[in-house]
Amino acid sequence: MTETLPPRPIRGATADLPPKWNPGEVEAGMYRRWVENGYFTADPDSGKPPYSIVIPPPNVTGSLHLGHAMDHTLIDILTRRRRMQGYDALWLPGMDHAGIATQSVVERRLAEAGEPGRRELGRTEFVQRVWEWKAESGGSILGQMTRLGDGVDWSRERFTLDEGLSRAVNTVFKRMFDDGLIYRAERLVNWSPALQSAISDIEVDHKEVEGELVSMLYGDGEDAIVVATTRVETMLGDTAVAVHPDDERYAHLVGKTIRMPITGRDIPVISDPYVDPEFGSGAVKITPAHDPNDFEMGRRHDLPMPTIMDESGVIAGTGTRFDGMDRFEARVAIREELAAQGRIVAEKRPYIHSIGHDSRTGVPIEPRLSLQWFVRVESLAKASGDAVRSGATTIHPAEMESRFFDWVDNMHDWCISRQLWWGHRIPVWYGPNGEMVCVGPDEEPPTGEGWRQDEDVLDTWFSSGLWPFSTLGWPDKTPDLERYYPNSVLVTGYDILFFWVVRMMMFGIYAMGEAPFRDVYLHGLIRDEHGKKMSKSKGNVIDPLELIDAYGADALRFTIARGSNPGTDMSLSHEWVAGSRNFTTKLWNATRFAMANGASPALPLPAVEDLTDADRWILGRLREVREQTDALLEDFQFAKATEGLYHFTWDELCDWYLELAKPQFDDPATADGTRAVLGHALDALLRMLHPITPFVTEALWTTLTGGETVVTAAWPGEDTGLPVDAGVVARVEAAQKLITEVRRFRTEQGLPDRRSVAARLVGLDAAGLEAHGAAVRFLTRLDPAGDDFAPTATVDVTVAGGKVHVELDTSGAIDVAAERARLGRDLAAAQKELDQADKKLTNPKFTEKAPATVVDGIRARREAAVAEIERVSGRLAALPES
Repeated sequence: MTETLPPRPIRGATADLPPKWNPGEVEAGMYRRWVENGYFTADPDSGKPPYSIVIPPPNVTGSLHLGHAMDHTLIDILTRRRRMQGYDALWLPGMDHAGIATQSVVERRLAEAGEPGRRELGRTEFVQRVWEWKAESGGSILGQMTRLGDGVDWSRERFTLDEGLSRAVNTVFKRMFDDGLIYRAERLVNWSPALQSAISDIEVDHKEVEGELVSMLYGDGEDAIVVATTRVETMLGDTAVAVHPDDERYAHLVGKTIRMPITGRDIPVISDPYVDPEFGSGAVKITPAHDPNDFEMGRRHDLPMPTIMDESGVIAGTGTRFDGMDRFEARVAIREELAAQGRIVAEKRPYIHSIGHDSRTGVPIEPRLSLQWFVRVESLAKASGDAVRSGATTIHPAEMESRFFDWVDNMHDWCISRQLWWGHRIPVWYGPNGEMVCVGPDEEPPTGEGWRQDEDVLDTWFSSGLWPFSTLGWPDKTPDLERYYPNSVLVTGYDILFFWVVRMMMFGIYAMGEAPFRDVYLHGLIRDEHGKKMSKSKGNVIDPLELIDAYGADALRFTIARGSNPGTDMSLSHEWVAGSRNFTTKLWNATRFAMANGASPALPLPAVEDLTDADRWILGRLREVREQTDALLEDFQFAKATEGLYHFTWDELCDWYLELAKPQFDDPATADGTRAVLGHALDALLRMLHPITPFVTEALWTTLTGGETVVTAAWPGEDTGLPVDAGVVARVEAAQKLITEVRRFRTEQGLPDRRSVAARLVGLDAAGLEAHGAAVRFLTRLDPAGDDFAPTATVDVTVAGGKVHVELDTSGAIDVAAERARLGRDLAAAQKELDQADKKLTNPKFTEKAPATVVDGIRARREAAVAEIERVSGRLAALPES
């Protein structure tokens, strides 16, 4: 429906509801009241069934971005709804100490201030400076979460480096160490020369770069062999050349040694099935300490593994003149020397290939053999997989299970040590005679000359992996731990399925004996309106706080929820958030209109037989929408649930029921019932919308009902609305079609919205719409026909119950030329349909070979076309001369 009718006289007072919804003026105060009144505080002694979610902890250095906004909106929908359903709902907030990010921020601030650097300050002083920074500047995202309306229990806020979580980390490390699940070894890791630390896979960005592929000649004469590399400098660390066992070209070399250029070392030629004989020369150089595949091959063949670079990526320990050169400087110098020796066989530039970069600094990483701490993951990963396979934990959407199993079934041991100072320091001490002691949280570390603690800290993902139970008080047996573990659900992005979800599963099962979640819901990422990934370099990043400032938190939340289909990315733009703002405005105006006309849920609903078709229809739809919303939210179908509520609110309640209610308000026989129906419908709708749009629904619901808060109001139950009556639905839909067609006719004829015309409605009784006559006339501006009524135009509308013939006196109001043009188009369309039908029916090939049902269908279409031609021709003949 597109026609907007003039406002009706105000019957009631709406002084408590301003004419316009201004979210920026009320959101902060409204949120503060929610917190101060304890609406979000969980109560283990409440006797209610528990429902718990722990927040994916944002970095202490972070600001609210759209990824957080999506996470938090969806979690808030779940917890607000459960709270309204009578659960003891806990949404536990907190932050991650973000080892690398935080240390980098503080080091940069020290440099900008001209103060001594980390190593000049020393460990103790530097860590104190980081704590000071956290107190002054860290954690701004917590305040930003309140802008979004996060219904978290602030009384239980945690930090991954607080005293309780530090005790949990120390406890689990000690247990796993004693169980042989944590060990120290030399392994190849992602090394950041800029940070001088190992980093995790998630902190590595792979980028396509222009490099060079250089083919080099090793050995001489018949023993010569060609190998190719994009990293010429690593040849200083080669300890073998490998070929495929079935490659006859090199069979005579396997088992022999060849002499390396520059270093003059002799290295063996080995055979390994990993080598692809079709790629390049079919021979590859092996540098076990600086390439993941070479490292595995080195282990298989027991090769030496010399490290040729120091922590900064500088060539070191090779005994060549290249020692002291940066790796990229050495790459050029070594290539030039090989060329001078006649060892360069071919060079390909540019050679496009993928290189891992440290996501924090943008510097290319260096695979590097390093002494690190690891978690032995085989048994832990298997237990995690078994939890999903057994149904103890369910992953949503189900198609994400395969990705989960790909990770847990093929996991490698996890490097958990980082060469940083900010974080959980590894609780291992080394003695003067090679002793190694792991110290638990209640144990005293060894003292005496020569004892020292390990310098490294734990990977941030180690402490966040304990988050579902460490935040509840583990290792102590607290009431919160007993009540809220396992968490009811985890909501997070599919991009950290491995890095966080799998690790929480491993730790939870190990420490607690059962998986940490009943359900895991994986949502997609937010992209720009064109489906492109947001990035600062592209200039397409959208700040959620700017969207909240412009349109309100509810509009952003509604947009996110409406686009959140399980496991798939969504696009977002300012225009879509503006559209959601229009939705909140529509809801606001509808509620004001209802209250102005005396609508209230406090009024008793009349008996079903005393309700109008419109009343019964909207109450039936209300029940359907409640049932659909419940089913969809239980299945984490946020987008479908939000879409359903949107269309019910906008298309059915506002655009139809409010319109149909207007003439009912004017009729004393139906006015009170309409006020009760509208009040009950709005009450239930506002409660269903509250988890998605908490601020505007709080303002509207408390004003409409006089209740304290919708936050703790009961979620609509099974008694919401009425059962659907198919007969009622058919009659209302027929009336809607009739109203729409007449309105369309008025629009096409240019009849002003405010202008009434006399009309006669023929066939309402036969179509079962006798009770809808007043509404049809009211909503189409049709006055009753007088004695001197002389119709000048007609509209025929076929509805389920039959045909309704509308005769109108449009004298002086109708554009005859426009009407002739419109009818001419209808006549041409009908004639085209007739011609197409005749063409088929006069073709023996069609009538003899086509199925009888198809032929009958064409005949029926022909008959309808003939009838339409007769009808339109009659209407054309009845038009006055223009």
